[in-house]
Amino acid sequence: MSCVPFSVDHVQLLLDSFARLLGRELIPRDGSTAEQAERLFQAPFVVVSHGTEADPVLNYGNAAALALWEMSWEELTRTPSRLTAEPVHRDERARLLARTREHGFVDDYSGIRISKTGRRFRIEQAIVWNLTDDNGGHRGQAATFDRWTEIVG
Repeated sequence: MSCVPFSVDHVQLLLDSFARLLGRELIPRDGSTAEQAERLFQAPFVVVSHGTEADPVLNYGNAAALALWEMSWEELTRTPSRLTAEPVHRDERARLLARTREHGFVDDYSGIRISKTGRRFRIEQAIVWNLTDDNGGHRGQAATFDRWTEIVG
């Protein structure tokens, strides 16, 4: 699977915002923007983001995210991000997003998420960051993590 054309510019937003806030790169930034987009899409860690709607909708998920949430690109990018958490965990998720909005990023998040098929997993040590364009405009939030544990039963 390859990146959809829209994601090349969005990946630059993800990467630029991450570097600005965390002072380091998420992936190597060599090569063209298309090569960087493909590198992020194929990365061995999860990256997801959502927009600024009143009920934010996911607008990016790399291959690791698509596999973890058991969704196609089309399904993922139509999903309100709140639905990645079970109803009982949505207040916790809302507090995380508010803390991220206030501080720019959070680098110690753990929480329970649910896939399209109902498979539950705990993400660990996630980094969540605000997406801002070159003019400082808020464009959403993103998250990355490489550790999760399946929850059985």
